Amino acid sequence: MPEERLDPALLRLCGVLAVGAFAPLLDSTIVSVAVDALADDLGAPTTTVQWVSTAYLLAFAMVMPVSGWAGERFGTRRVWLGALVLFTVGSLLCACAWSVGSLVVFRSLQGAGGGLMMPVLQTIVIRASGGRQVGRLVAVVSLPALLGPVLGPVFGGLLLGHLDWRWIFFVNLPVCVPALFLAWRGVPRDPRQRASRLDVVGLVLVCPGLTALVYGLSQCGGQDRAGGGRVLLPMAAGAVLVAAFVGRSLRSSAPLIDMRLFRLRSFAATSVLMFVGGSTMYGGMFLLPLYCLLVLDKGVVATGLLLVPQGIGALAARVAGVLTDRMGPRPVVVTGLLVSAVATWPFAGTVGEGAVIAVALFFRGLGTSAVNLALTVGAYQGLGDSQVADASTMTRILQQLGGSFGIAALAVLLQRGGHTATAFAHAFGLTAALTLCAVIAAALLPGRRAAASAPLATAEGRP
Repeated sequence: MPEERLDPALLRLCGVLAVGAFAPLLDSTIVSVAVDALADDLGAPTTTVQWVSTAYLLAFAMVMPVSGWAGERFGTRRVWLGALVLFTVGSLLCACAWSVGSLVVFRSLQGAGGGLMMPVLQTIVIRASGGRQVGRLVAVVSLPALLGPVLGPVFGGLLLGHLDWRWIFFVNLPVCVPALFLAWRGVPRDPRQRASRLDVVGLVLVCPGLTALVYGLSQCGGQDRAGGGRVLLPMAAGAVLVAAFVGRSLRSSAPLIDMRLFRLRSFAATSVLMFVGGSTMYGGMFLLPLYCLLVLDKGVVATGLLLVPQGIGALAARVAGVLTDRMGPRPVVVTGLLVSAVATWPFAGTVGEGAVIAVALFFRGLGTSAVNLALTVGAYQGLGDSQVADASTMTRILQQLGGSFGIAALAVLLQRGGHTATAFAHAFGLTAALTLCAVIAAALLPGRRAAASAPLATAEGRP
């Protein structure tokens, strides 16, 4: 049976959204290589400069829970445009920052914009597609997520090598300004919807709760022991607040995020895998540059170039969109997990230079990206149109929490091992083992039969 052609209007919409999403995803990887330059120029210790990244993560986590309600209340088009404006203004202010304190505040604005953008992007795509050919559309709109980690370290090294650190923020403007124009012209207006009133109590519980969890996890690598007060206290408080939010959501008729989605087996399995996938993906993004810098003794630019095969593999994974539409998420996710685990395992031993590391990185990028793409598709199968926004919010939150958890666990391993080659081997071994364990949860994902029922359900009720 010939493959149905994608609607050109849908492709244009995905292209417009991809341009807008590129700047936040590129920016996060560029800033990660600029910590030393910021510390030298601003005259601040590295521990203080680390808040430039931490503030972004905390603001990102703080606003994500409200993105679904905001999209229903104000329309996804308005929220997308507003988030783009917020990120653009934040980038300009960051470039003009006069101290570490001002830079931290302006990075928070950037984080708030990015935190609103990513769930809303998924909601716009899924609703515009009507649930059809989602895999192929996600493959288009996810290009920034594939290119950002590859181009970020290279751009960051080149900018820091030839220009002032302020250009790591100025570089966002040539992307954000055209993205705003394209979004104004290309993102359709939402039909009028009756949004429920804001669940203020739920908001007060979940936003500080998620922020506390992310903060606690971000402090793990800076402690002599993982049980330090800066880790355990915020994580305990965050866990209590999130647990209280979950209990309230299950009882409320109009919760901020409907936790009853987890009663669907496919969504529950996808959510577990989103968390694990976030751990292994962001954990790998954290480990690999450090491995190149500290173990292979490469410079910043050389490290970025060394990681290019991983980006090529991620781009090759776009074929997973077509395969997911044809076969369902389960076989694609299982295969991708196995490929990713096998490709990560060489780093747990003695990996050579040149072709060996290039091949391993290529297949790691291929497997990891295929898994993330197929999971994004699987998260929406069997859901009604009114449940799409909540699903977008939950999957992004779980991926973000998973990423924070993965980075924290690996940072503790590296710190306790003294950032030696042996410590890196243990960290990569843990990443590969966690990837293999995820295959068990992948067995619960929808198969080919579920994938065939592609259109979104029209029922407005919640599960």
